Parts: sequence; C-alpha cells; structure tokens
Amino acid sequence: MLGVFDDLRDIFAALPAAKARGFGASRFSFNLRGGRCETCSGHGEITVQLQLLPEAVSPCPACEGKRYNRETLAVTYRGHSIADILNLSVDRALTLLRAIPPLAEALEALQRVGLGYLPIGQPADQLSGGEAQRVRLATALARRTRGPSLYLLDEPTTGLHLAEVDRLLSVFFALCEAGHTLVVVEHHPDIIRHADHILDLGPGGGESGGRLVASGTPEEVSRNLESLTGRILVKK
Repeated sequence: MLGVFDDLRDIFAALPAAKARGFGASRFSFNLRGGRCETCSGHGEITVQLQLLPEAVSPCPACEGKRYNRETLAVTYRGHSIADILNLSVDRALTLLRAIPPLAEALEALQRVGLGYLPIGQPADQLSGGEAQRVRLATALARRTRGPSLYLLDEPTTGLHLAEVDRLLSVFFALCEAGHTLVVVEHHPDIIRHADHILDLGPGGGESGGRLVASGTPEEVSRNLESLTGRILVKK
C-alpha cells in the first residue's frame, strides 16, 4: 500500500546485516527467487488437493506462513524481520517506523482515513471496496506533488463507526482545500450534511428511482418536501 513495501525493502537492503550478506532490495521481495520461501513460492501457504473433497489451504510448513526463507528473515530492523513488519497493523508499524520519513508519511495517511487496523502487508485483492477507496484517498494525501484531481467514491463510509466517519470527513476537507474535487455516492447523513452540493436521486430505489428529486446546498435540499434526504437533514 502507498509504496510502503518498496520503501521497506530499501530500508532492509541498507542495513549492515544485509550489506554483509550481499542482499539487495530484491532479496526482500516474496515474489522473487532468492529471498522468498521456495516451498510455497512466497505465498506463505500451501494448497493440498484431496480426492472427493474441496482443496485445503494451510500455512507453509517450511516458512510457517512468513513467506521468506531463513536467511532473509535473519536480517532484522530493531528486532523485527521484514515478515514481522508486514504483519504489523498500520498503527503499530507507525510506532516502529516513525523515524523514517517516507514510511511515516504513508502510514500517517493510512491512519487518517481510518485504516490503522490494516496489516501493512495486506494484499490489495483482500481489501473490501470501502477499504480500497480509502487507500486511494490516503495515496492522494501522501502525494508530494498535488495537481487538482477528481475522485469518485461509492459509499466510502460503509463499515465505519461514527469516529471514523468524522476522520474521513477531515480527509475530504483536506483534499478539497488542496484543490481536488470529490464526487461521493453516499447515504450517511453526516457526509451529506457537509457537501457543497447535493444531487438527490429517487424518489425510491431501483425501478422506483432514477429521477432528480432535489438539487442544491444542504440547506436548499432540506427545504424540499419531496426529498427524503431533505427530511433526514432537517432532523439534526
């Protein structure tokens, strides 16, 4: 996520223990021969084919799910192998890596969008739709050169509790202040209430919807008696 893995491999390759062994950054990739566990090809698990039964997946017995071979795992940063760090949550990794600016900036951006609980080595294909959208937002926050961009988000608050929604709002504000534009499909009242402009489609869902019921600022939409969204906005 956000190039964290690339930066982390460079950090490990620069360690004295890695230099003494002649390990470059590629040694710390579980996708390449040399550093990865060859028993599981760096996947950390093996698949067992069973007759007449569904295939079974279990941790690799050689690397115990760590994805790397022993020689690579012997190189450590503050007592942690690269496998250890990839298994840390964003919150815990930031505590360990705060002194390294590129990593700290990326991890802080992930924290700001409410992803502090994610392991930093989480594969992209294992992220939920909402998590993937917030990773893209974090990428925008961490980007050093910020040209104006348009972001399209589909219900990014899905699965978030109230505190995380507030945190996400602060990210939206920061992106807008940086000159970006956000188009957000959302049903959460707190997000809708802070929009610059609302397009309320309805009046129902599916075949009962598709018509523009109301358009305008939150204050203008709240005065539209035909808008269900407007009625919700009035309640608070």
